[in-house]
Amino acid sequence: MANKMDKINDKANRYEEMTRKYGDPWIWGIYFMLVLISIVETYSASSREVATMGVYMPIVKHCFFLLLGGIVLFFVHKIPYNNKAFLFGITVGLFVITLASLVYVQFFGEILNGARRSFRLFGISIQPSEFAKLAVVTSLSLILSRTQKQNGVSNIGMWGCVAVVGVFSLFTFKSGLTNFLLLAGISLIMMVVGGISFKKIGILLLAFSILGGGFKYINHINEQKEENIQLAAKQNGERVINEGEATEDAYLSAEQPAKSKEIDRSNLRWKRLRDWWNNDSLVYRRIDDKNAQEMFSRMAQAHGGVTGVFFGNSRESSRLPLAFSDYIFSIIVEDTGLIGGTCVVLLYLFLLARAAMIARRCRRTLPTLIVIGTASMITLQAFFHMAINTGVFPVSGQPLPLISKGGTSIIIINFAFAILLSISRTVAGLTDKQNANQEDQDLPENLRAENPSLLINYTNVWK
Repeated sequence: MANKMDKINDKANRYEEMTRKYGDPWIWGIYFMLVLISIVETYSASSREVATMGVYMPIVKHCFFLLLGGIVLFFVHKIPYNNKAFLFGITVGLFVITLASLVYVQFFGEILNGARRSFRLFGISIQPSEFAKLAVVTSLSLILSRTQKQNGVSNIGMWGCVAVVGVFSLFTFKSGLTNFLLLAGISLIMMVVGGISFKKIGILLLAFSILGGGFKYINHINEQKEENIQLAAKQNGERVINEGEATEDAYLSAEQPAKSKEIDRSNLRWKRLRDWWNNDSLVYRRIDDKNAQEMFSRMAQAHGGVTGVFFGNSRESSRLPLAFSDYIFSIIVEDTGLIGGTCVVLLYLFLLARAAMIARRCRRTLPTLIVIGTASMITLQAFFHMAINTGVFPVSGQPLPLISKGGTSIIIINFAFAILLSISRTVAGLTDKQNANQEDQDLPENLRAENPSLLINYTNVWK
C-alpha cells in the first residue's frame, strides 16, 4: 500500500514539475489535437480553393498561419502572467490597439462580403473584431479585479464592464449579431465568477437587452432607408439588386478587392432572423442563392451519418461556400460523422473544464478571471459556430476556434492559449510559499484581491 502511495505521489510531483516548466499538459494536448484536426479538415474542405489556387497552396497558406500562431504561443507562454509589462500589454495595450483598429476600419477598412471588416498590415489581412473578443476578456478582468469589495464588485466596476461591452459591440455589430451575443455571454460568465450578485446580473441582462434593442432599432432605420432607395430606383426604372444577388456571403469571395462597394447588410441580417424563427431547420426547401449555405451545410451533416465518409471524401465541400471557415464543422461531421463531431464538442468542453480547475488554484482575482474568460471565449465561439452550422442559430459568420481557416482568428486563439498556459505555469508553484510571495510582489497592490470563487458567500448572492 505504501509503495502504491509513493508511486502516486511521485507521479503527482512529476506532473507538477512539468506544469511549472511548460504549462498544463492537458491544455497542450487539447491544443495539438485541434491543430491536427485543423490541418486535416481544412484541406478536406478546400475543394473550391484548390480549383483556383492549386492543390497545395491552400494548405500551405493555412499551415503558415498555424506556424506563425505556434511561434506566438511558444514565446508568450513563457512569460509569467504577473509580469507588469505583459499585464499592461494584454489589458490596457490590447484595449487601446483594438479600439483604434475598429475605428480605423470603419473609415478606411477593406470591404469584404459587402462590409468593412479588415485592413492590411504587411500584406496580411487583419480583422479587429477577432481582437475585440480577447480585449473584452482582459479589460473586464482588469476592471473586476480593481473594483472588488467585501461583498462582490462595486457598482462602478459593474457599469464599467457594461460600457466596455457596449463600445466593442457597437463597432463589431456589422460583422454579425453573434458577435454581440458572444461578447455579452463572455462578460456575464466573467461577472458571475467575479462575484457580482444575481440581482445585479438581472440588471445587467436588462442593460444588454437595451443595448441589443438599440442596435436593432438602428438597423431598422437603415432597413427603411434601403427600402426607400429600392422604391425610388424602381420608380426611375432602374434595376434593383436583390439581397441574394449582392449580399449573400456564399457567393462573395473572401478575396474581394478593397475598392468594392460597401453594402447595407441590415436587411439581410434581420431577414435571416425572421426566416430562422419561422422555419423548421430540418424541413427541405428549394435551394437558391439565399439559403445555399444552410441547405448544403445540413446536407453535408446528413451525408456524414454516424461514422462519416472519411477524410478527403467530402461531397459538399465543393458546393458549400466558405466550407473551410464558417462551415468547417459541417465538413467535420461529413468526414467523421456524429462520432467525430461529438469528439470535437468534447475537446472544447474539456478545455473549459481544465480552465476551471486552473482557476480554482489561483489565489488572486485577476488570473482567475483571465483564465475563465479566455476559456469561455474559445468555448462559446466554438458553440456559436456549431449552433449556426446545425441550424440552432441563424446564419452568421463565426469561425471554429483554431480549426477554421483564417489569419487573425488563428493568431488570436494561439495568443489566448498562450495566456492560459502562462497562468497555469505560474499558479503551479503557488504551493511553494516563496513563489506565492513572489506573485504578490510582482502584482500591483490594487490587483491582489483574493479569488472570489474561493471566498464566495452564498447568503449574499441575491443581494
